[in-house]
Amino acid sequence: MKNWPSSMASVALLTAGLFGGSLGVVPDAQAQSTRIFELRTYTSHEGKLDDVVARFRNHTTKLFEKHGITNIGYWVPREQPNTLIYIVSHANRDAATKSWDAFRKDADWITARTASEVNGPIVAKVQSVFMDPTNFSGLK
Repeated sequence: MKNWPSSMASVALLTAGLFGGSLGVVPDAQAQSTRIFELRTYTSHEGKLDDVVARFRNHTTKLFEKHGITNIGYWVPREQPNTLIYIVSHANRDAATKSWDAFRKDADWITARTASEVNGPIVAKVQSVFMDPTNFSGLK
């Protein structure tokens, strides 16, 4: 580690035998930033994915920004019907909690959600995973 850049030495764990007996470097899961990413997967009720996508396009993404949630990207997987996957980021975990709390109480959100569900619920399941970028990630 003596000749390594200081950033590499400070965020690496050395383990012997990691790759068949050779010395390997395992990047620290938490890079130098406290910024975190959140992977969210929405499963819609049958035939309601277009309604979910429309709600995000027309309302949700703007409200996320209003409450300090950064939109990274949104995807509809080809092999998973009725699914919307997206990634957002937050300054840190505490900021995420505060942003989500404010978003859920926002009158504009409540109005948009109610209007999108006039014919019944559109979201069947929501999954959330918080992630720390690695030190070699393009996004930090």
